[in-house]
Amino acid sequence: MSTTLSPIITAQELIANSKIILVDARAGANTFETYQNEHLKGARFVDLNRDLAAIPENPANGGRHPLPSPEDFSKVLSSLGISRSDHVVVYDDKNASNFAARFWWMMRAVEHEKIQVLNGGYQAAIQAGFPTNSRIETFEKTTYPSQEWKLPLADIEEVEKARKNDQNIVIDVRDKNRFDGLVEPLDLIAGHIPGAVNVPLTENLNEEGLFKSANELAEKYKAVIGDKTSENTIVHCGSGVTACHTLLAMDYAGIPIPKLYVGSWSEWSRNDREMALKENK
Repeated sequence: MSTTLSPIITAQELIANSKIILVDARAGANTFETYQNEHLKGARFVDLNRDLAAIPENPANGGRHPLPSPEDFSKVLSSLGISRSDHVVVYDDKNASNFAARFWWMMRAVEHEKIQVLNGGYQAAIQAGFPTNSRIETFEKTTYPSQEWKLPLADIEEVEKARKNDQNIVIDVRDKNRFDGLVEPLDLIAGHIPGAVNVPLTENLNEEGLFKSANELAEKYKAVIGDKTSENTIVHCGSGVTACHTLLAMDYAGIPIPKLYVGSWSEWSRNDREMALKENK
């Protein structure tokens, strides 16, 4: 699947385009309250845990943030009043655009072409003078057609095989301390999948917290992947959310979107798989 629209939009470009549906994907302890207090004018609210994941009772079954079914996601898009032809821009309040990138990946996976992530997120829009609102936005619901996920996914068994195969590469986008097993703020065990390489997602950003240029990112990831194809590249994180940031960066760089391992470390570390831990270094 290809699209001619850049996956990233600047705040200045957003202000200049009035025919856009905005989606607020900010995350945290009180996301809806935050949205109610203030959001970009016209933005519609989406919740990571409720709308962009199907949280299991046991994270060993798919990790902490498995994907919902495509049918359930189509209902979310319908409730947001989004149609297939709409131009949608999603933002969050993280410079790294982690949660917005998850929404972007899911939209691309159902072949919605006009979807972009706001570079710099909420703060960049405010600094550029984009108006805000403290009222719940009103809009008409739609009926968004359902279909299967069309972007490539990898499950735990495929990762098990890929990590032992020189023709494949498994990329872990978590920060180095988590990868090295020095800290683990979210999962039960600190460490990483043996054979994986660490490319922290923060390396996608410049000193201002904005995405590096497409050329810089292309040079970076071509060096990481080498002669591997996107079909032989798997990207993961802790629970399949922040990995989408790197998939976004690679798409922006003109590299075909690799496979996403949604279960990521949160699933792997709960399934009695081989793990690279601090004491094993």
